[in-house]
Amino acid sequence: MSEETKIEAAETPVVAGNDETPVQAAATEAPATEAAEAPAKKAAVKKAPKAKKGAAGSTPAAAPAPISISLDDTIEPIKIVKAKGSKGVIQGVAHVQASFNNTIVSITDLRGGVIGWSSAGKCGFKGSRKSTAYAAQMVAQDACRQAMGHGLKEVEVRVKGPGAGRESAVRAMQAIGLDVSMIRDVTPIPHNGCRPPKQRRV
Repeated sequence: MSEETKIEAAETPVVAGNDETPVQAAATEAPATEAAEAPAKKAAVKKAPKAKKGAAGSTPAAAPAPISISLDDTIEPIKIVKAKGSKGVIQGVAHVQASFNNTIVSITDLRGGVIGWSSAGKCGFKGSRKSTAYAAQMVAQDACRQAMGHGLKEVEVRVKGPGAGRESAVRAMQAIGLDVSMIRDVTPIPHNGCRPPKQRRV
C-alpha cells in the first residue's frame, strides 16, 4: 500500500460488525425510535373513561331552594271576549255563595241582572272536590271572564256561607284584574229560627 492509501484508511472510522456509514446509521435509528414512541402516544391519546353519575369524585349539585306556590300563582291571564249584546256594565256586584258542599258565584249589574255566573259543577269538579278552595278559584275566574265580556271593571263582593272558597274566590277576582271596591259578609244569622241539622256521628 502506498502512503496516501494508508492516510485515507486511518481517517475513515470503521465500526466493527457494521458496514453502514454514519448517515445511514442515523437514518436507521430514527424509525426505530419512532416505532418505540408510537405505543406510548396511542396510550396517551386514549380518552379517559367518563365518570359515572353520582360518583364519589364528582361534585354534588346544590339542592334547589323550596318553592312556595300560592293559589294566586296558578291563575293564568284570561282572554276577554266581548259578549254578544254587551250591556256595557262598568260596575257590578259579585255574589259568592260558599257552602260546605259547593261554591257558586253570580255577578250582576247594579239592578240585579245577571251578567255572569259559574259553579264548581259547571267547571268540571265532582264530589268532594267541589268544596275545595281551588274549585272556588276556578269558579270565580270563569264568572269574571263572562262579566268582563260585558265591560265590567269594578265589583262589590258579597260573601255568603261558611265554605272554604270564601277567600279564594275574592283573591281570584283581584288577581284577574277587577277592582274590588267593597267586601261584605251577608251570611244569614238565625235568631233561633229553623232547627239546624243533627250533628254527625263520626
